[in-house]
Amino acid sequence: MRSIKMVDLQAQYARLSSEIDQAIKQVLLQGDFIQGSAVKQLESALSERYQVKHVISCANGTDALQLAFMALDLPKGSEVITPAFSYAALAEVLLLLELKPVFVEVDPATFLMDVSLIEAMITGNTRAIAPVHLYGQMVSMEPLLALAKKHNLYVVEDAAQAIGSQYCTPGEHGFAGTMGHIGTTSFFPSKNLGCFGDGGAIFTNDDDLAQRLRSMANHGQTVKYQHDILGLNSRLDTLQAAVLMAKLPHLHDFEKSRRAVAARYDEALGSLDGLEIPDRTVDSSHVFHQYTMTCKTAAMRDGLKMYLAEHEIPSMIYYPRPLFLQTAYKQVVSMPISEDLCNRVLSLPICPELDVEQQEYIINNIRNFIQKSQ
Repeated sequence: MRSIKMVDLQAQYARLSSEIDQAIKQVLLQGDFIQGSAVKQLESALSERYQVKHVISCANGTDALQLAFMALDLPKGSEVITPAFSYAALAEVLLLLELKPVFVEVDPATFLMDVSLIEAMITGNTRAIAPVHLYGQMVSMEPLLALAKKHNLYVVEDAAQAIGSQYCTPGEHGFAGTMGHIGTTSFFPSKNLGCFGDGGAIFTNDDDLAQRLRSMANHGQTVKYQHDILGLNSRLDTLQAAVLMAKLPHLHDFEKSRRAVAARYDEALGSLDGLEIPDRTVDSSHVFHQYTMTCKTAAMRDGLKMYLAEHEIPSMIYYPRPLFLQTAYKQVVSMPISEDLCNRVLSLPICPELDVEQQEYIINNIRNFIQKSQ
């Protein structure tokens, strides 16, 4: 049996090496390493695939978020409502731009921001809502968009973990990152669509925002050496775009494989005492960037993680501390659900390359741990 990894990038490369190597070689032969043809091809392909008017590639997912809020040009001190249980990038960007993250509690079953709590948090200083489509499925966008429209607020989606996820209700439909004013994603290597380093992209259907975003990602230039607005050096390297273009035709199969792995976990673990398998929302597909369980207690989670490690099975805690308790973003608020989840969640290996033998080994060791704990 091959060694088990959270995401087996070596196995993925072995499967796609001929296509990836050819794509990289083409860039080397052309020598167009900055803003080359593969970048334009990627932007066009993503635009068509996700039915969004503009795709602006950039250096990484955090830059995508920063550029999104720079383009909105919100007044200093403006409040942005965002989930307390998430990765740090969004809160980091808001504070760097002198905006104020206002953390909202999440749904304990789906781990997604609880849209029903948002309206009570809106003040005269609120300017935007920033949902995070965590682990691979989307926040309930129909009521969120209605709320934003009612209060004249921007919506900036963080779809770093959910590219390809689709929201569908009778009233609203769209892909992750394409339903708000601006959406962002990341091509970090471990993402469902990952490059061989850092990369990111921004989605929008707004022509004016697209023009600002494209300029800001290139030092604020619209014409070379003419800097009309403040920007960043945040261009996606052509080599990374070429890798992504080689992988993009396989993304549907990646998603299908991840769902199959998740279904096997569900079937095997769903009836085990003390474990809650991840819930699915009724209005979003799930692309399973992560398979995240909830253990009955913190002690059980920590014990299971240690037991798996002893048997050479990796697992991860996404995330060990809510944002409002992080030193850099600390706020005096009470959000017991987020705190509780940080103590009890555990993510298992999931990737298209995880084979049945490996997964059975993981499942059997989880069963053994629970039996020994009883």
